Amino acid sequence: MRQVLITGANSYVGNTFKQWIEANYADDIQVDTVGMKNGEWKEKSFVGYDVILHAAGIAHVSTDKSMEDLYYKVNTDLTAEVAAKAKRDGVRQFIFLSSMIVYGDASNAQMITKDTEPKPTNFYGNSKLQAEKKLEELADENFLVANVRPPMIYGKGSKGNYIKLAGLARKVPLFPDYTNRRSMIHVDNLAEFLTLLIIHEDHGTFHPQNADYVCTSELVKTIGSVHGNHVRTTGLFNGIISTLVDKNMTMNKLFGDFAYAKELSAYPHDYHVRDFFDSIVATEVR
Repeated sequence: MRQVLITGANSYVGNTFKQWIEANYADDIQVDTVGMKNGEWKEKSFVGYDVILHAAGIAHVSTDKSMEDLYYKVNTDLTAEVAAKAKRDGVRQFIFLSSMIVYGDASNAQMITKDTEPKPTNFYGNSKLQAEKKLEELADENFLVANVRPPMIYGKGSKGNYIKLAGLARKVPLFPDYTNRRSMIHVDNLAEFLTLLIIHEDHGTFHPQNADYVCTSELVKTIGSVHGNHVRTTGLFNGIISTLVDKNMTMNKLFGDFAYAKELSAYPHDYHVRDFFDSIVATEVR
């Protein structure tokens, strides 16, 4: 039985992963958690653990320059310290939850391929990228590092932009019928992906996503329908949107393309336990 330690006792992904393992892989994987506040993790021995899932970190984008040092302290330096301790204590595999934001954000929406170089546009993304670089320095054949760069994560209890869009979808009667492609991943799909990384001892850089791209218009219609709000869509505003989508931050967030090319997310084991509609129902229905 593999022994896994999650750093970040109250992290959304960490908690969901623990629940996923307990419900589906309890005979194969044992999961413990350790808090990061007040140096609790420093007092805990990592000896005997096969895997560290490093889920701790500041998980939202901020434009507050006074927060910049804290982002690097937590997302970069703390990650490297935890990994160094894991390596000293004989942990075999270190999984780091990085982010799609290492490639930028809504200000430079794009289709990301294997040839796209990371180019963070904020200190959140750069703090994650710098952590990846520090982990690469520690990695060797006895210390396997997996950097996971998920796109927007959503699911029951999630926060961030999905919640804002879901709130809109419950109320609006009309929404633009504009075609775009966004990579997203339901938290159960991510939990299964992390499980498979552990089972197969994989290492490297990974870009998991749902099986299908998400179109904002379809997302709003689907969320609305789950709540009994039948949103009508119209192409009336498409000309305006096309003009603004590469120039306006709000328009880019809503209607820009920001996705991983499918080949970038290729993985030999299927981790898509929820399709798009099922994932929305699982997220929205109480």
